[in-house]
Amino acid sequence: MTRTPPPLIDSTCAAWEEVRSRSPLVHCITNSVVIGMTANAVLALGGAPAMVDIPGEAGPFAAAASGLLVNLGTPTTEQRQATREAVAAAKGAGTPWVLDPVAVGSLPVRTPLAHDLASQSPAIVRGNASEIIALAGGGAGGRGVDATDDVEAAASFAVALAARTGGAVAVSGPVDLIIADGRSARVRNGHALLTRMTGGGCALGAVMAAFAAVESDAFVAATAASVVYGVAADVAAEGAAGPGSFAVAFLDALAGLTADAILARGVVA
Repeated sequence: MTRTPPPLIDSTCAAWEEVRSRSPLVHCITNSVVIGMTANAVLALGGAPAMVDIPGEAGPFAAAASGLLVNLGTPTTEQRQATREAVAAAKGAGTPWVLDPVAVGSLPVRTPLAHDLASQSPAIVRGNASEIIALAGGGAGGRGVDATDDVEAAASFAVALAARTGGAVAVSGPVDLIIADGRSARVRNGHALLTRMTGGGCALGAVMAAFAAVESDAFVAATAASVVYGVAADVAAEGAAGPGSFAVAFLDALAGLTADAILARGVVA
């Protein structure tokens, strides 16, 4: 393990400072299970979350927002309509957007929707290994929202998916893998307690949307978000007794993060 290369850690700190100073408006079309955690994570980071998933409103809001997250965790009929509307508006306005293809694979509603959305030029696709493999056409997905494949097994599929979307692909796991345009980063920050709290992965998609709003290089934005999110998890885990106290400590750590902490703790493989 080596410290994060100076250009990348410098870019991470610069992007984090931009999020803090500019407070990007992050439009989240996300699943009903994680709305609170997602909003709180964006707020703790320094952004401004908004959960607008009503057809007729989602499009205009996406066009005005700084960044958009589309999370397919609970894709109701109305939310699917709002999603298509928001993505079309985001593309038209040049709003960067993040696709989180939750539990895609064999499920018959969200899977074709995810494939269609992946063709609409997301800046970042973020998912676990099984979701990324399935979206790239290589498998049937995991066990619901849980991965049954490891991150390295998804590497070649992430490369193919990034080439198809033209953006970055972030594979979340014990080591986060970020792929884009011939570049790769393996972020070793983070803690297993993230998997024991509701929204631990989904909120990262919104954080990536916040970073994409202030950093035009999707690879840098996805990597910076993973480092910042992981460092906050590392800090939170040090004083947590379990998943409940960790969730609170994580938000506090995300809000209290400093550039010095990012520089001292951020690591990649």
